[in-house]
Amino acid sequence: MTSFLMVGCSSFVSVEQKFTDGSPYKYSAKKKSKFHTVRKGETLYSIAWTYGWDFRSLARANKIKSPYTIFKGQKIDVSNPRMIASARQNNRVSNSSKKSSHNKKSSKRTSSRRQAAPKITTPDSAVTWNWPTQGKVIGRFSNQEPVNKGIDIQGQLGDSVKAAAAGTVVYAGKGLRGYGNLVIIKHSHSYLSAYAHTSKILVQEKDKVKENQKIAEIGSTGTNKVKLHFEIRSNGKPVDPLKYLPVQSGRN
Repeated sequence: MTSFLMVGCSSFVSVEQKFTDGSPYKYSAKKKSKFHTVRKGETLYSIAWTYGWDFRSLARANKIKSPYTIFKGQKIDVSNPRMIASARQNNRVSNSSKKSSHNKKSSKRTSSRRQAAPKITTPDSAVTWNWPTQGKVIGRFSNQEPVNKGIDIQGQLGDSVKAAAAGTVVYAGKGLRGYGNLVIIKHSHSYLSAYAHTSKILVQEKDKVKENQKIAEIGSTGTNKVKLHFEIRSNGKPVDPLKYLPVQSGRN
């Protein structure tokens, strides 16, 4: 049994499709399987990350409720969870609209006497981003060939890897092909970050980490060069980390 605390744009395909040689730069048009069979050590977050879906969409599509417990051998539908989830959401909205229409007259009488309830949102804007390690950027983000879902930062074996922002560790392991030893951190309702190719992982799943806390050490697992591969995803979609990290001279 694996339990959690944790990715998606249809233009991004799975790690298995892109990383056919174990590298995040090669692309192959292999057909994606409809179902993923859960292996030991996997979490819903790591599976969502692998196939490029938002973990919430993947959970809804498979009727998995928080805390998103999954089991070894369980089959997860990864064909198109966003479309499935969207259809279910539309059905709920449709049913809700009918009920709302039925009560429209009574609601209208009291609306003028009642203030609108405040909209509750997760403060994604409150996430403060910092560089996860020192070093020159040697690989930039690109969603075109050659694909790179994050940035690559030069470093020496054993250099510190720090959490780019405070959050909760939702994956720590080596089960994702092309990433080597990997740590994934959930920072807010929308944002997650990943730290790949590390030589040593110093945190465990469910650990709460602080901004700039050391979480791993730079290595070359899953690649042929000592470096840190760093990603940020927003609602499952890979985004350019350089648009979030503070500008610093000498980085590139």
